[in-house]
Amino acid sequence: QVQLVESGGGLVQAGGSLRLSCAASGRTFSRYAMGWFRQAPGKEREFVGAITRFGRTTVYPDSVKGRFTISRDNAENTVYLQMNSLKPEDTAVYLCAAAQRVTDTIGEYDYWGQGTQVTVSS
Repeated sequence: QVQLVESGGGLVQAGGSLRLSCAASGRTFSRYAMGWFRQAPGKEREFVGAITRFGRTTVYPDSVKGRFTISRDNAENTVYLQMNSLKPEDTAVYLCAAAQRVTDTIGEYDYWGQGTQVTVSS
């Protein structure tokens, strides 16, 4: 069992930056690839990126590539999402999740956090 808690969301102006954190419970954090997703009101949950178990590889969709960076600290059981050059369309609840492998498929993620709200004003 893995429990995930996101933090770091808030209100930011367009062009600004935020760094989200996702803290995991337990001693099995390094067994999991970690992903970030987002969900805006009335829209489907969207893949934002993922990182392999030891942080060697990250993957991103084109919508955030070059602006968002995922990293992790296995000693601290934490994964991060650095978001730069934020746009109003990035406004959403951001969620982290744990999976057996790096994937953009929602159904492959076994554990989810509750999410943190990010609002980007124009």
